[in-house]
Amino acid sequence: MNDEKSFSSFIGKYFRHHPEFGALVGLVIVFIGFSLTATRFLTVDSFAGIVTIASELGIVAAGVTFLMIAGEIDLSVGSVFGFSAMLFAISAASGIPLFISLLIALLAAAVIGFLNGYITVHFQIPSFITTLGALMLWRGVLLAITGGFPVRYREASTILEVLNGNLWGEFRTSAIWFFAIILLLNFILLRTQYGNATYATGGNKDAARILGISVNKVKIINFITCSVLAGLAGCIQFARFGSVDPVRGQGMELEAIAAVVAGGTLMTGGYGNLIGTLLGVLLIGMLRSGLIMAGAPAYWYQAFVGLILIIAVILNTNIKRWSLK
Repeated sequence: MNDEKSFSSFIGKYFRHHPEFGALVGLVIVFIGFSLTATRFLTVDSFAGIVTIASELGIVAAGVTFLMIAGEIDLSVGSVFGFSAMLFAISAASGIPLFISLLIALLAAAVIGFLNGYITVHFQIPSFITTLGALMLWRGVLLAITGGFPVRYREASTILEVLNGNLWGEFRTSAIWFFAIILLLNFILLRTQYGNATYATGGNKDAARILGISVNKVKIINFITCSVLAGLAGCIQFARFGSVDPVRGQGMELEAIAAVVAGGTLMTGGYGNLIGTLLGVLLIGMLRSGLIMAGAPAYWYQAFVGLILIIAVILNTNIKRWSLK
């Protein structure tokens, strides 16, 4: 009995210091599985496609991680993704310079993030409810201003190339944005006072207040960061396709949350890192790409993402319990 307790305690403490390990194991299993079942999986173009999917989703997931560690959640990131992309497209198509159009889109995302954070902390409403309302609100606004029709912008531009141009072969510049954001936010979380404040806020907000941390300020800043990154990801995807439709980003919030939780971040806050999120979005990207190559029905993808989320939540909850033994 004591040996069993010691083993579970060891596993719990190991995972507590390496929250990304579960995602790494899952990534290896999925990689081996598709290597054996999908004939075109082990190709450069296949890996480029996985990285492209992971990059656009990963920028959103990076912001979700930052916010979730602070003890909150944002269900509106998919709508912000689509809304910002549409603002970027409409502004560009109206003749506004692309750089200004991009700033307009990101500013709108920042305002949405601020409103989400302010309403959540000042009215003490669960962020699940606040951002669920925001999800429906901004998706409705998006449909209203477009009439349900897509917007296209096909002109060549340096801004669009920087956002999501060809880098090498099928690899795109979106990968650079993704890895740079992951490294920057991971540095902030692990090496700065603000990162410590974020962990403290999510871990125990009352203790954080005693230490002099402005919990509400941290949460609002992280809400803004989350929304801006979702908006940036939407603009990056628009740069790839040259068009955006009113349902762009729909369901992305669940994919992002699944990737973040699979990467070891607790939904209760105070625990996680960006390296785990990186592995989590690669897992999701590999799953989507691999299922397509294996000829699986589209609904399998949703089923597997749901399964990953459930397994990750169970694993993360038990790891926390084991580590306290």
